[in-house]
Amino acid sequence: MISPIVKVEGLTVLRGRYAALENVSFEIPTGSSAAIVGPNGSGKSTLVQAVLDLIPKASGTIEILGRPIRRLGNLRSQIGYMPQNFIFDRSFPISVAELVALGQSGGYKKAAISEALQRVNAYHLWDQAIGTLSGGELKRVLLAYCLVTPRKLLVLDEAFAEVDVQGEAEFFDLLNELRQEENWTVLQVSHDLDMVNRHCDFVLCLNRSLICTGKPEIALSRDNLLQTYGSGFSRYRHQH
Repeated sequence: MISPIVKVEGLTVLRGRYAALENVSFEIPTGSSAAIVGPNGSGKSTLVQAVLDLIPKASGTIEILGRPIRRLGNLRSQIGYMPQNFIFDRSFPISVAELVALGQSGGYKKAAISEALQRVNAYHLWDQAIGTLSGGELKRVLLAYCLVTPRKLLVLDEAFAEVDVQGEAEFFDLLNELRQEENWTVLQVSHDLDMVNRHCDFVLCLNRSLICTGKPEIALSRDNLLQTYGSGFSRYRHQH
């Protein structure tokens, strides 16, 4: 039996005295394309940040790649992360190729940068300053940043939220293609239930506590969505 790539047990995260997450437990199957869904304020981004040890937890255990998150050591380089908002000084003089190079481990390798940019259809941006990129171009470059070093897990926090519908579909297709070629596991936060249903094979429904997990046809059932989003929920394509 293949071990889960992410294992969380009894996770609680506090914001002051408020429980942003309460007693959350789940396992992410290795090799899956997993999505976390839920209403605004349900703790989706908090969960991702806690799993990556970016924020403190009140209680619970987190394992990635079979190790406690605090004892990953060099294995951290096998985890790629694309945040919801990549905040940077747009006047900073760094090119696309230079940014992607920062994602490398083991020294500068121009061929690896070239291959990563080609695979995300962004090679033509090589010399362009990152401050001049459109939102969609920047997402592709950040994906190349994650691709330039071998990874086991890619975590995305609403990374495609500002991309138009066609662009979002293209990114989902590209992610699945890379996942299969690179043997990645993908864990992402998404508001788009239609895209999740079509492109993901494992879903976590969250509203401060975990409502359910499973394949999309089970997790995204009407009863589970009503429990996750509330009685006023209407399944609408884009819920940004």
